[in-house]
Amino acid sequence: MAQVKDTAYFKKLLVQFMGEADPLFEMLKWFMHRLMDIEASGKVGAEKGKHTRERKTFFSGTRVRRFDTRLGTVYLLVPKLRNGGYIPFFVTEKTRAEQALVQVVQEAFINGISTRKIERLAKSLGIENISAGQVSEINRDLNRYVDEFRSRPLQKEYPVIWVDALYEKIRDNDRVVNMAILVVHGINLEGKREILGVEPMYDESSASWGSLFRQLKARGLDRVWLVVSDAHQGIQHAVREHFLNCSWQRCKVHFMRNIQAHVRHQDKVRFGDRLKQIWLQPDRKGALRIAQAMIEDYGDKYPVAIQCLEEGLEDSLQFYGFEFLDKRKISSTNVLERLNKEIRRRSRVVGVFPSKDSYLRLLVCYLLEYSEDWTTEKSYISKDALLSQRAVLDSAA
Repeated sequence: MAQVKDTAYFKKLLVQFMGEADPLFEMLKWFMHRLMDIEASGKVGAEKGKHTRERKTFFSGTRVRRFDTRLGTVYLLVPKLRNGGYIPFFVTEKTRAEQALVQVVQEAFINGISTRKIERLAKSLGIENISAGQVSEINRDLNRYVDEFRSRPLQKEYPVIWVDALYEKIRDNDRVVNMAILVVHGINLEGKREILGVEPMYDESSASWGSLFRQLKARGLDRVWLVVSDAHQGIQHAVREHFLNCSWQRCKVHFMRNIQAHVRHQDKVRFGDRLKQIWLQPDRKGALRIAQAMIEDYGDKYPVAIQCLEEGLEDSLQFYGFEFLDKRKISSTNVLERLNKEIRRRSRVVGVFPSKDSYLRLLVCYLLEYSEDWTTEKSYISKDALLSQRAVLDSAA
C-alpha cells in the first residue's frame, strides 16, 4: 500500500516537473528543500508541527539564502531554529569550482568587464559551462538579492545601533567622486548582530543621515535605546530628530584621539594612559573623579585638550546608564570599525567602482555573508542582560 502511495506521489511530481521550463533545475530545488526539511527536523528532534518529548528546540520561520549551482542560482528557504543555528550541509560543502565561478563572475562584472569578456575569462580558468546569458542572469539575481536585503522588514526595537560612514571612489556621470557609504549596524532583542542599513550618499550631512533613519523607520524600526558614533554633527542632529528618548554615546576611542591631537608628542603616552582610566572605572562617579583630576593637573599645560575633554565628557559617559550591558561593547564603535576594515580590504582591490550599484553589489554580498555567520554565533550581548536593561528603562519611562 505504501509503495502505491509513493508511486502516485512521484507521478504527480513528474507531471509537475515536465511542465517547467527547466525540469532538471526545478527537480534540484525540490530535492534540496526536502533535504533541508529532513536535516532540520533531525536537529529539532521532531517534524514541523508535531509534538514529541524528544524535541530539542522549535522551528522559527525561514531565512533566504542564495546558493549558486552549476544549473543556476537557487534562493533557499533555510529553516530557522529558535535555539542554535542551522546551515544545510550541502551549502557548507560547496565545491571550489562553484565558488570560483561565482567569484569570477561577480568580481569581473563589478570591474566593468563585459559579459562576453567574462565568458572568455571563465574559460581561461577552466570553467567551460558558463555563457554570456548566464553571466547576465547571475547579476540580475544579485541585484534582486541586494534590493531584498536593503528593503527587508526590521524589528520594532533595536537596543543599540552603531553608525559610521565609509568613503569610496565611485564613478558618477563620467566623473570619479568620493562618496559616503552610510552603514548602520545593530543588535536585536536576542542579542544578535544585524546590518540594518547601507546607503550611498554624496555627503555625510544631517540630511543624509536623516534620510537613512527615515528609511529604517519606514521598514519597521521604532525604538532605539542607544546610538553609538563619532562626534559628527550630522549624526547627532539626525539622532535627536528621529529617535526620541534615545541616548547618544560618543565613541570613547574617537574622543581620546580628538583630545590627544592637542597634546605634544613627547607627552602623548603618559597623558593617554591617564586619559584611558576615565572610561575604565566601574561607575560614572569614578569616571568623573578621574576626569576632574586630569582637568586640574593639565588645565594650564594643555588648555585646548582639557577644553575638548570638558565639552565632550558627558556624551562619552552615556554607556554608564546601561548597567546590565557590557560597557566595552557599547562605549565605542570598535565593532563597526572592525567590519569597516574588512570591507575596505576587499573594496581596495577594485579601486574605482564603475557605479553605485556595482559597489552596493559587492558590499551587500559581503555583509550578507557576515550576517549569516552572526545568526549561528553566540549572542554579541546576552539576551538576559538586554531584558533586564529593558525592564529598567520601561520602569523609568
